[in-house]
Amino acid sequence: MRGQVQGVGYRAACCTRARDLGLSGWVRNRPDGSVEIEAEGSPQELTELRIWCEKGPVLAMVNSVASNQVPATGADWFEVQR
Repeated sequence: MRGQVQGVGYRAACCTRARDLGLSGWVRNRPDGSVEIEAEGSPQELTELRIWCEKGPVLAMVNSVASNQVPATGADWFEVQR
């Protein structure tokens, strides 16, 4: 995600939403000011997370969301990485 996505609670809110959807993976800030997410789960839940990511939490201003597919890791948790 790009835009005003750091310092607005994006990672914590994303983690909560992903866990609510039953997804596994992680979310982290990137040095360039963007936020990166790697999530795995069913296509429907991943789509719901993507839709949420396009808006984010109340204080966020998302300008763009890019996605790509990576191999599944088989993780069974979702966490905020530092």
